[in-house]
Amino acid sequence: MTAAALPLLEARALSFHRQDEPVFGPLQFRLRAGELALVEGDNGSGKTTLMRVLAGLLHVDEGELLWCGKPLDRDACQGEIVFMGHQLGLKGDLTARENLRVAIGLHGCVGGLAPDLTLQAVGLAGFEDEPVRQLSAGQKKRVALARLVLLPARLWLLDEPYANLDRHGIALVNELLGRHLDAGGAALVTSHGAVGFHGGEPQRIRMHA
Repeated sequence: MTAAALPLLEARALSFHRQDEPVFGPLQFRLRAGELALVEGDNGSGKTTLMRVLAGLLHVDEGELLWCGKPLDRDACQGEIVFMGHQLGLKGDLTARENLRVAIGLHGCVGGLAPDLTLQAVGLAGFEDEPVRQLSAGQKKRVALARLVLLPARLWLLDEPYANLDRHGIALVNELLGRHLDAGGAALVTSHGAVGFHGGEPQRIRMHA
């Protein structure tokens, strides 16, 4: 199999336990460039835990994770995977622009993009110099979305990305996802709502303990 045909991410019999109690698994799925997967399940089924495992914030208990056909090495794929969870990871005392500059300094930037133009593109024109702690929940989410766009990550892990967004914000998320997939990226998304995804029906990953 050629490198281009290999899945970006593959899970084999992936399971996670907390205090010897199963949280999810075993799970098996493959996600290739240009593909989107919707992670489905009831509250408490382990959707957020799965995202945190994939992001490297929790250790795999059982099973295997592969990145481009090889065992996932967090150091080797540094910057290739980005996670946006319920906690957005923004510094409240920094401005929107400063938060993006910090992220770029750590992980690099997609060529041709700049913080101010990206903030404008996500609907935050005029808020570039506003401390993030003074922004609304929806505006903070838009700063985090701008960070996604700027960083050169190939895989987006988005845990409830539509939370705190109005219908225009939901449409923005879908637009950004579409562009990311068209550019050869991939994404896993958790969502309780019925959302129209770019490119038709996504792959569905059903969580079960």
